[in-house]
Amino acid sequence: MQNNCIYLDNNATTKVDPEVIEVMLPYLTDYYGNPSSMHTFGGQVGKAVRTAREQLAAILGADESEIVYTSCGTEGDNAAIRAALLAQPEKRHIVTTQVEHPAVLNVCKQLETQGYTVTYLSVNNQGQLDLDELEASLTGNTALVTIMYANNETGTVFPIEQIGLRVKESGAIFHVDAVQAVGKIPLNMKTSTVDMLTLSGHKLHGPKGIGALYIRRGVRFRPFMIGGHQERGRRAGTENVPAIIALGKAAELELLHLEEATARERKLRDRLEQTLLAKIPDCVVNGDVTQRLPNTTNIGFKYIEGEAILLLLNKYGICASSGSACTSGSLEPSHVLRAMGLPYTTLHGSIRFSLCRYTTEAEIDQVIEVMPSIVERLRALSPFKNDDAGWLQGQEQALAHR
Repeated sequence: MQNNCIYLDNNATTKVDPEVIEVMLPYLTDYYGNPSSMHTFGGQVGKAVRTAREQLAAILGADESEIVYTSCGTEGDNAAIRAALLAQPEKRHIVTTQVEHPAVLNVCKQLETQGYTVTYLSVNNQGQLDLDELEASLTGNTALVTIMYANNETGTVFPIEQIGLRVKESGAIFHVDAVQAVGKIPLNMKTSTVDMLTLSGHKLHGPKGIGALYIRRGVRFRPFMIGGHQERGRRAGTENVPAIIALGKAAELELLHLEEATARERKLRDRLEQTLLAKIPDCVVNGDVTQRLPNTTNIGFKYIEGEAILLLLNKYGICASSGSACTSGSLEPSHVLRAMGLPYTTLHGSIRFSLCRYTTEAEIDQVIEVMPSIVERLRALSPFKNDDAGWLQGQEQALAHR
């Protein structure tokens, strides 16, 4: 096991904060009661769950009654989308974007087979939406608009409140996948146009297997999980108490560190990005460099394969990514970068570095030290260096033999 790795893949998952583990452990051992039980032993667990719910609500600027626990971000997205459609059975149109996470895109694709119409909004070469295209897509038949807050691959942040104002005028429900945004961007649901919002614990130094769905008070919601009375009848099933306690503490710590951590991550991110661009020719930042997450940079290195870069980085104990962890099994280039219209010479060699509050200057220095030689080595192996047409032809031949 490699415990001394340089971990720059925090958009995939994060290290669990030691304080989070500390508060979680007693609910795996001593306080094992069911929070729905009437006796005192279970009641004390129920009280702890309520405290955790308040902690989570605080980072969202929401009321604790508007929080529904889920198992993960994927469940939250599924629950929100299906609830919005069940609440408006007469409406059969959905609006989303071409760059959503598979937890949204694949649900929408399935719904198309069930008679729903889906509009997939395009993005420009910086990964940003055209709000006029959004407005033109909205009709009286639109039940739901589901758009991510921040892109997991490029870090590009969408103008959610501007989008929400247009959605409200149409009468549709507005759902936001904020899995990458919570803990990185200040949020206030009390003044927001968002109706439902998804988050995931393992993206903010909590454990895997726990997430939450914010549902604005007054929004009609039909439950995805049917059974008991848990979560005010909105999500059946015995509560995952240890993970709920952990998520509450993780949210409390993220809110506490938010301003300081994001400023520090942005500074380290910019140093990494600017130095690599200066040292390595033929590379470019993918995405909007002004409206993006403070911890994320996605850099395209021309004429080489991202997978080869990752393998060599791994030999130095450096963890990064070529895109979403949920699509990493695919040989196809990122659907996000393809939607942005990036040239194949760039998108095939694109690497995402995503930092967190544990990232150190020494770790960034190490990446800066090894990346130029890695890129130089891989380009030396390519017979098509600085030859876009030749490189593309070589890629086509390689894909034909896979």
